[in-house]
Amino acid sequence: MVAKLPKIMTHTPAPPHHHDLVSSLVAKARYAQAEFESASQEVVDAIVRDIGKYVYDHARPLSEMACQETGLGNVEDKVLKKIGKSRAIWNSLKGKKSRGVIDEDPKKALVYIAKPMGVVGAVTPITNPIVTPMCNAMFAIKAGNAIIFASHPKAQKCAEHLTAAFQEIIVRHGGPRHLVQVVTNGTLATTQDLMKQVDVVVATGGGAMVKSAYSSGRPSLGVGAGNVPVIIDRDADLADALRKIEIGASFDNGIICSHEQFILIPEEKMAEAVAILKAMPRVWYTEDGETTEVFRSLLFPNGALNKDVVGKSCRHIGALVGLDIPETTRLVVLQARGAGHQDVLAKEKLCPVIAIMAYGSFEDAVEKAKENLVMEGAGHTAGIHSQNQVHIAYAGVELPVSRLVVNQPCATTAGGSLTNGLAPTTTLGCGSWGNNSISENLDFKHLMNVSRVAGIINKPAASDLEIWS
Repeated sequence: MVAKLPKIMTHTPAPPHHHDLVSSLVAKARYAQAEFESASQEVVDAIVRDIGKYVYDHARPLSEMACQETGLGNVEDKVLKKIGKSRAIWNSLKGKKSRGVIDEDPKKALVYIAKPMGVVGAVTPITNPIVTPMCNAMFAIKAGNAIIFASHPKAQKCAEHLTAAFQEIIVRHGGPRHLVQVVTNGTLATTQDLMKQVDVVVATGGGAMVKSAYSSGRPSLGVGAGNVPVIIDRDADLADALRKIEIGASFDNGIICSHEQFILIPEEKMAEAVAILKAMPRVWYTEDGETTEVFRSLLFPNGALNKDVVGKSCRHIGALVGLDIPETTRLVVLQARGAGHQDVLAKEKLCPVIAIMAYGSFEDAVEKAKENLVMEGAGHTAGIHSQNQVHIAYAGVELPVSRLVVNQPCATTAGGSLTNGLAPTTTLGCGSWGNNSISENLDFKHLMNVSRVAGIINKPAASDLEIWS
C-alpha cells in the first residue's frame, strides 16, 4: 500500500484590514508632507502647474478613459472641461503666495504666515473622475499638503492613472512621491476610515458621502445638491439666453451639478420661446402632456431620480421610453406644470433634460425659483439673463444661493471661469443652506492654515468717546 501525502490546505493571506491599509497610506503621506515643508514657492508652483498642464495636454485620452470607465457624459464635452478647468485653475493660482509670509498689513501691524493643514483626504465622484482629483491635488499641493484620493469604485482606473502621473511630476521636481496617493480596492469602510485619519476632508459627491465626511470628526469641506433655476427677464435677448441655457444644460450630458434645470419665461414670451426652441437643431421639445408624463415616470420613479438616466445622452434616454430622439439632440425640454413640490420636474435631473414654465411678474419668477431651491438645491446656484440691475440685485437678495450667475451658461461658469470672478474649482460650497461649511467656491486658501503675527498698531488707540460716538 502506497502511502498518500496528506492533503495540504493552502492558505491565501487575507488582504490587509482596511484600517491597516489606510493607516499605511496616511503614514506615508505624513512623511512626504513633512519632507515637502522645505520646498520653495517656485518648486511648489512648478508641481502645481505641471499637474494642471498634464490634464490640459492629455485632455482627449483622459476624457476617453473617463467615459469608458464610468459610462457617463460624452468625450467632446469632457475634453472642453479638462482644457477649460485646468487652464482656469492654474491662471487663478499662479503668482499667489502660499509659503511663508504671504501678506502684511502695516496699518494693522499684522503679518500673515501660511502653513499647511497636513494630509488631505479627497473623496472624488464618478461624475467628474479626472478634473476633481486634478483640482483637489492642485489646491492641496499649492498649500503645502499631501493628498490621498478615495475614488468612486467605478472611477478607480482614472484615479490610479492620475495618481501615477502626478507622482512622476512631483518626483521630477524633486518632491516626495507619496505626496499624492490613492486608495486601491476601496470600499465604503476604507473611505470612512480615511476621513477619520486625515487632517482635513474634501468631499465631492452624493449627499450621504458628504454627510459622512462632516460626521468624521475632521474638518470637512463638502458640497450640497444642485438644482439650478434660471430666470429669463423681460429685457433679455431671448434667443441668446436660450442658446446659453442649451449650452449649459446639455454640457457633458447634464452631469454638472451647476447645470440649468428649470427655465422661467415671461408668460407673454412663452410662444416665442417655444418657437425658438423648436428651431434649435440640438433641442428636442414637447408640450404633449402624455409624453411629458412618460418622462416624469422615467426620470423619477417613486419620486427619486432614476440612476439609469444620469449622464446619458438624449437618444439613450428617449429609447428607454420608446422615443426615437435624433442622435444629434443635446437637450430635451419639457413643460412643467408647477414649481417646487407641484411638479417632480422641478427637481435636479443630472441628465440633459430641462423643464420650462411661464411666470407673471418678476417677483413671481423669483418666488418660483425659490420654491425649487427650497425643495432641493438651496445654497447652490441660480441663473438669470437680464440687463435690469434692479432685478438682478433683487434676485441676489431673495434667492437662497451662494452664487447667482448672470448672462452666462451656469454649468460652465458657476465653478469659475476666465470670464467671471468666481474662483475656478470643482467643489461649490453651499453654505448653511446646504449643510456646508463654506458658501463659496473651494480654493487653495481653504486648505491652508494662516498664522497672524500681531504687532502694536503705531497710532493712538481710539478713546471711549470716539468708539461710542
